[in-house]
Amino acid sequence: MSEAKTIKAVEALDSLYEFEREPVTEDKLQPGRYFAGLFAGEHVAGTEFVIGATFVSWGVNAFDIFVGLLLGNLMAVLTWTFICAPIAVRTRLTLYWFLRKVAGPIVTTIYNVCNAFLFCILAGCMITVSASAVRVPLGIPPQTQWIPTDFRFVLVVLVVGAVVVALAILGFKRLSQFSVVCSPWMFLMFIAGAIALIPTAGVDIHSWNDFWQVATKYIWTGVSPSGEKPISLWHVAAFAWICNLAMHGGMSDMAIFRYARSSAYGLYSAFGMFLGHYLAWICAGVMGAMAALMLKKNIAELDSGAVATMALGLSGILAVILAGWTTSNPTLYRAGLALQAVTPGWPRWLVTLIAGTVTTIIACSPFVFTKLLNFVGIYGLLLMPLGAVAFTEYWIFPKIGLTRYWIEKKKMDMNWPALLSWVISIAVAIVLERAGILHLFFLFIPVWIMTSVLYIVLSMFMGARDVPADATETILTAESKKIQKPTTNKEAEKVAKNPLNDPVLVISGILAGLSLVVCLVLSIWVFVKGTNGFTENLNYLYRVLIYPTVVYFITGTIFVIRWDREKEENA
Repeated sequence: MSEAKTIKAVEALDSLYEFEREPVTEDKLQPGRYFAGLFAGEHVAGTEFVIGATFVSWGVNAFDIFVGLLLGNLMAVLTWTFICAPIAVRTRLTLYWFLRKVAGPIVTTIYNVCNAFLFCILAGCMITVSASAVRVPLGIPPQTQWIPTDFRFVLVVLVVGAVVVALAILGFKRLSQFSVVCSPWMFLMFIAGAIALIPTAGVDIHSWNDFWQVATKYIWTGVSPSGEKPISLWHVAAFAWICNLAMHGGMSDMAIFRYARSSAYGLYSAFGMFLGHYLAWICAGVMGAMAALMLKKNIAELDSGAVATMALGLSGILAVILAGWTTSNPTLYRAGLALQAVTPGWPRWLVTLIAGTVTTIIACSPFVFTKLLNFVGIYGLLLMPLGAVAFTEYWIFPKIGLTRYWIEKKKMDMNWPALLSWVISIAVAIVLERAGILHLFFLFIPVWIMTSVLYIVLSMFMGARDVPADATETILTAESKKIQKPTTNKEAEKVAKNPLNDPVLVISGILAGLSLVVCLVLSIWVFVKGTNGFTENLNYLYRVLIYPTVVYFITGTIFVIRWDREKEENA
């Protein structure tokens, strides 16, 4: 490649600037549909196959799964809305840059490196899940051990990882557009797969009572296949709440909500929680249990690719691949932003590329897939305390006479109260969990409260009251930096073109919608046929379902791109 082309390529990548070290400006705020698509795409994901099946293997009973997930996901939505989104909207900063104001450079560097590494592991799990689907048509055996047992699986992971990294480098808007296209179809695939496999139980479903009989006898039986003690409703609810603890309670999703027009956009997280962590987990449980029944195997022996293939054939493989991508992309995007805060002068694309390389290497080892649920609880607990520190300093300090951003204003590099609060809280949590006093899933609230109280008390005695009157802020937020709102032209608004006047946009939207309807109807047809010729009907679904799927992705992509282009031209 010539030097001129190299320079041009680097300049193009540098243009993917996303306010990593300053507040997002008003003209760059994004509409609600992006947040709905991003949350739905991220949380209707390949890992839902893993988690939904794990609840079955843990021996959860049917009542506990339906009610527990309802309660836990509601609490998660409220945490995003009232804990994370308000500070993000007021400051317009990523958590990783905002923490420099609160905790100082040294603590922030420790946090961001830890954060980025844990996010890389999580994103690696998503890549592994996608690779579990690609391995099926290649004849690679399921990879459910700590290390890969087939070198071809490693090659698949490297290819999938390269695609994920490329998408993450493109940034927030491209991630959102990708998710907007994928999420409706992926969500439908979870429903379609569950509906199509229910007749595997050998029972024709004519009423809710019939379904409940299948659910309690074959799926959520209240008995663990491994003989372990089943978990309770409260364990289910707690896990649903803390599953994304680092994002909402730990406030990592400030990186997302800094683009929101109001803190009420936190409610868009419901698209992820109730479509992904409620319906998708339930549907994944159905698919996992029925696939295990068909194959006469323990559900723990199946990976996501095997389950989806049994339910939907080739379309199931595609569903797992895309579901893994749409989750790993924003996770890797967050990891890049975390490292960006500790690599001054490095462009985000380069940092994301480095993080993506590490992520892909991690993804080659299936341990990230086999130990997912425990990892989710641990990484959320490790990162959450500094979210509590940031929340406490922003909201509580001004109300009790302590100075907000006192470390920054005193030009100190180390916030000892923040570091000590973080370390002490985690140490106490480890003791409580190891001693059997509290389950890992129940540590969130006591650790949050402990961190906040410790931080207040320690800050009182270590300088939060003693701040020079003329102290200034070096890292500006949207509140302290006057950002001009873009002017609007009323006449231009009156003559703005209606996107629906574009015939290509309208036709592509109609075809995309009809394609989704056809996908659902095909699965319902298999369900209605019931046990009568079930194997032949399921094989027919495998063969035909891919056609409306292809039509959907072609027309859906055209629709989203043209819709966004029309909106930008009218803005």
